[in-house]
Amino acid sequence: MNKQPIQPFDLWRETMAALTQGGLLLCTMGADGKPNPMTIGWMTGGVIWGKPIIEVLVRPSRYSFSRLEQVAEFTVNVMTPEFVDAIQICGSMSGRDTDKFAETGMTPAPAQQVTVPLIEQAAISYECRVVHTNEVIPPHLAPEIVSAFYPQGDFHRVFFGEALAVCAAPDAQAQLAGWLR
Repeated sequence: MNKQPIQPFDLWRETMAALTQGGLLLCTMGADGKPNPMTIGWMTGGVIWGKPIIEVLVRPSRYSFSRLEQVAEFTVNVMTPEFVDAIQICGSMSGRDTDKFAETGMTPAPAQQVTVPLIEQAAISYECRVVHTNEVIPPHLAPEIVSAFYPQGDFHRVFFGEALAVCAAPDAQAQLAGWLR
């Protein structure tokens, strides 16, 4: 897919619609150079420290967590509705045991600013370098959040990534229209 550079939040509405309707694919890579896409359903973004920042939450039990610890970069890939099955696979299988690119037929593609690849078939891709992390602190959460989302513990770490580059397919808005309801 021939993607063009865009500003970090130019297609944020479409990104958030895809996040809430089907999920996005976070791609990480370990020191071994093996990329791993993982479905995420929680993400936010804005301007912090005068930089465009995207925050993703990853549990320590996830394979992607160890990859982020090794290579402090990630890409966030906004897939079209046709990839709902691939999004589901990437959220239900571990990269420890499965090559999710082979399993889904998706293709890793070189990024411009980070070593972690983009997903070629994504309509929008965000390239991020981790600039800060924070642990989710259980006593600071409302009790109903702890009971609903952390019944076994495994509290997320928040990875703050500076969006160094963002690219989109020329017709990304049309491709993502199915997520906008």
